[in-house]
Amino acid sequence: MSLERPAMGNSAARAPAEVRELKSNGTARKPVTIRTLRQMADRGEPFSCLACYDAITARWLERAGVHVLLAGDSAAEIVLGLPRTIHMPMELSIWLTAALKRGAPNTVVMADMPFLSYHASEDEALKNAGRFMTEGLADTVKLEADASFAPLVARFTRAGIPVCAHVGSLPQRSAMRGGYGSAGRTAEEARKIIDDAIALEQAGAVMTLVEAVPDQVAQAIIERTEIPLIGIGAGPACHAQILVVHDLLGLTDHAPRFATPLASMGESIQGAATDWVASVSARKRGGRPYEMSESEAQAFAASLAQ
Repeated sequence: MSLERPAMGNSAARAPAEVRELKSNGTARKPVTIRTLRQMADRGEPFSCLACYDAITARWLERAGVHVLLAGDSAAEIVLGLPRTIHMPMELSIWLTAALKRGAPNTVVMADMPFLSYHASEDEALKNAGRFMTEGLADTVKLEADASFAPLVARFTRAGIPVCAHVGSLPQRSAMRGGYGSAGRTAEEARKIIDDAIALEQAGAVMTLVEAVPDQVAQAIIERTEIPLIGIGAGPACHAQILVVHDLLGLTDHAPRFATPLASMGESIQGAATDWVASVSARKRGGRPYEMSESEAQAFAASLAQ
């Protein structure tokens, strides 16, 4: 999937058929499910994914035709202003996941299980994943994992919890490398990532996400596994692409190297706020005022005179 800015033109003509139907008559699109994504992957039809963090944004993204929304642990940085994803609170993760599903009920919503929510013990991990499915209304949970997590994925699968296995660059382990970075750039590391993806699929994962790897690593995963592969900074061969919506919309000061903003909403927000500051300073009143009826206004004036 290309991240180049699309040519300007009639956006309604470019939109998928189900989205044009929604715009024209207000009906909801047919629900997207994990089965839908598998069928699209089998047909070679790419599906789109975005990480977002609130119900209103999720509603607009569903109307646009986005297939998967991730309640990412990147909210720790984007929403809370914290330095790393490992600071994402578990309770807030559940609330944000449910918010996305309420905003986009016909979209696959993926819960990003936060740091240490699935590492201490399998029993605790299963309980936390179950909360994402019930309280968080998630359709699937995502784990940053390698082959050593295969038994945990198998246990989730036995319990009926769909898993997206996140391989490649793993932000929750960034402390081990001294910061965020790419993965799979040596033959040995690339082979390990492929083996991880295979092992996690065999354990029952319904999807894989691969982050920040050379294109040929993602291609090798596709050739050796059968479940849909979502890519982020992993080349065009993946069945799907995902970005943080704030990077897509031009709201972040420094987008990742693999993200090309398709809008400049940061500048638009700044401009609107600047105009608001000027309007307030000039005592300009916007919108429509609340008014009394003539009789009530006379009664009010009379009460003040007394």
